[in-house]
Amino acid sequence: MAVILNVGCSSAPDKEPVLANSAPAYSDYPVEPVDIRSVRVTDEFWLPIIKRVQEKTIDFALEKCEEEGRFENFLIAGGELNGEVRGYMPFDDTDVYKTIEGMSNSLISSPNEQMEVLMDSLIGIVAKGQEEDGYLTTWRTIDPANPPAEWVAVDKGVRWESLEASHELYNAGHLYEAASVHYLATGKKNFLDIATKNADLMVKTFGPGKIETVPGHQIIETGLIKLYRITGKEDYLKLAKYFLDSRGDSTQNRELFGPYSQDHLPVTRQEEVVGHAVRAVYMYAGMTDIAAIYGDQKYRNAVNALWDNMVNKKMYITGGIGASRNGEAFGENYELPNMTAYSETCAAIGSVYWNHRLFMLTSDVKFYDIIERTLYNGLISGISLDGKEFFYPNALESDGEYEFNMGKCTRQSWFDCSCCPTNLIRFIPSIPGLIYTKHSDTLFVNLYASSTADVDLKGRSVRITQETAYPWHGQVSLTVNSNSDDPFELKLRVPGWSRNEVLPGDLYRFASQSNESVQMTLNGQSSDVQVTDGYISVPVESAGDLKITLNFPMEVREIHANDKVEDDRGKVALEYGPVVYAVEEFDNKGSFDKIAVTGEESYEVIWRNDLLEGVNMIRTAGTEHGFSAIPYYAWSNRGAAKMKVWMPEQN
Repeated sequence: MAVILNVGCSSAPDKEPVLANSAPAYSDYPVEPVDIRSVRVTDEFWLPIIKRVQEKTIDFALEKCEEEGRFENFLIAGGELNGEVRGYMPFDDTDVYKTIEGMSNSLISSPNEQMEVLMDSLIGIVAKGQEEDGYLTTWRTIDPANPPAEWVAVDKGVRWESLEASHELYNAGHLYEAASVHYLATGKKNFLDIATKNADLMVKTFGPGKIETVPGHQIIETGLIKLYRITGKEDYLKLAKYFLDSRGDSTQNRELFGPYSQDHLPVTRQEEVVGHAVRAVYMYAGMTDIAAIYGDQKYRNAVNALWDNMVNKKMYITGGIGASRNGEAFGENYELPNMTAYSETCAAIGSVYWNHRLFMLTSDVKFYDIIERTLYNGLISGISLDGKEFFYPNALESDGEYEFNMGKCTRQSWFDCSCCPTNLIRFIPSIPGLIYTKHSDTLFVNLYASSTADVDLKGRSVRITQETAYPWHGQVSLTVNSNSDDPFELKLRVPGWSRNEVLPGDLYRFASQSNESVQMTLNGQSSDVQVTDGYISVPVESAGDLKITLNFPMEVREIHANDKVEDDRGKVALEYGPVVYAVEEFDNKGSFDKIAVTGEESYEVIWRNDLLEGVNMIRTAGTEHGFSAIPYYAWSNRGAAKMKVWMPEQN
C-alpha cells in the first residue's frame, strides 16, 4: 500500500448497526440486486480486471493522491498542517472518496485487514477537514477567496455562491456514495458519521424558505437517497427530491444554469438528453430513484423518454455516450463523430448506474443489453491492461497523432482532473453486484460470468453457480441448488446480440440476420427454448441440483449505423458476441490505410493467449487487403497508433 500521511484514527472504530427509523410509507424498486456480499466471482475475464484494480490501481491512485496533495488538503483545512490549496480542481476531494469506495467494494469480495486499517487512516484524515457544522469542501475552508480553478466565480468568498462550478454539492454526493458503501462493507460508522453530519447541514441549508437553488453537477441526489436507505431519515430523501423538482424552475430567484447542467426545463418535461453527459446520467439515476420510491409516474415517463432519445439517437456502438468535446456533452441527434468522440469514461459508468436502476424498476431486458454492451466495450476501454493508464475520452478512431486524451493520443497515467481513474476504481470492484437480480420468487441471471451466488429467495436458500468462457465463447453451464421443494422461476437473459439486435431501436443494425438459435439442456437432456421478453424461463420445482447448459452461437457480425449518422455512412463495424472490434495499426502494418470491407470476406476467430493478455482476434481471408481486428477495449495498450472501429465499405 502507498505510504499515507501519518495522521488519522489511533484505533479502529467499533462496528455498530445503524438503526433506521420506522420505514416511510413509500414503495420502492420491485426488483433488487442479489447482495454483492453473497456473490463470488471466479471469472477468467472479469476477475483479472477486478483484481488488477484491487492490487494495482487502488495503490497507484493512493500514491497519486498523496503526491498531488489530496490528503494534505484535508489536513490543511483542519489546521493540522500549514499551506495552500493543492491541486487544480474544486472537486479533488472526491478522488479520495471514490478511492475509499473502491477499497470498500474490494473488501466485500476480498477481505484484507491491511486495507481496512488503511481506510480507517484515510477516513481519519477526511474527518480532520470537516468543519464544526459539518461543512466539507477543503479548498473553500482553506482559502475561500481563491478557488483552485479559475472558472469558479468568487464574489464574497462564502459558501454556496457558485454552485454551478464550485462542486460543493458534487463533493458531498460522492462523500455520501462512498460512506454508504463503506458502511455496507465494514459495518463501521466512522465514515458514515462524517457523511450524515454533512447531510444534516445540507438539510438545514437548502430547501423552501432556505437557499432555493440546485446543484450545478448532480450526484448529491443519489447520495442522499443512499443515506436515507441506511438511516431511514426522510429529510435526506425529501432534499434529493427538492433538488430534482427545482431544476428548470424559472420562478425561483436564481439564474438558471441552462442545458449544460440540465437546468433548462423541469426534469419531468425533459425529453432529450442534453448538456454535460456525466451530470445528465447521474441526474437521470436520481430521477429513477424518485420514480421508484414515490411511485411518481411523471418522473417515470421522463426517464423513459430520455432513455429512448439517448439509445435511439445519441449512443455509440460501444455503449459510450457524449459526442462533443465542447462541454463534455451530448451532441445533436445522430451526431456521433468517431475521431473526436468524447464518450467519457465517467459517462459510461453513469450510464450503467442508470440502466441498472431502470431494470430494477421494470425488469425489462433492454436495460441489461445496454449494460452489457457498455461494460465490455466503452467502459473498460478507459483503463489499460496494467491498471495504471487511463482514457478520459474514448475515441472510436485515431490517426496516431491527434491528442484527443487530454494532450495525448494514447492513455495517460493521470490527469489534473482525475475523475475517470477514481471512478473506475469505485465502479469495477462493484461489478459482481450486477450479475444477478431477484423479484419475489424469480431469480434473474443477467450477465454471464463464472461465479457463485447464495440467494435468499422468499425464504428459500438458493445457490447458483456459473462456469463460462464468455465473452470469448457462448457456452454457459449453470448449477442451481435449492433447499426447498417450493417452486421458483429462473430467468436466463438472452443477450441482445443473440436476438439479432445491436441496440434497442434503429440506431444500429446487423448487416444480416443470424439464423442460429440458442440451445439449452436441462440435466443433460435437450430442451426446447422459448424466448419471451428476452428471457428463457426455467421452472425450478424441487430441492437439489438442476444443471443447465446454454449455448449462444457466436459468429462475426457486420454492423451498419442508421444513415442519419453522418460519420458512419458507407462504413461497417465488426462484433463477435458482445465485443465490438477495432482495427489497429500494430496488427496491420503497411496496409492499415487500405483496409476496407468488401462483403466477400470470410472471417476466422483465433484465440491469442499471447496478445493483450488473451483475446479473440478476428482475421479476414479471401480479399486483396485482408486485415486483423482486436477487441476495441484493448486498443492503445501497445502505444500510440492508428485505429478505427468503423471501416469503409467497398462494393
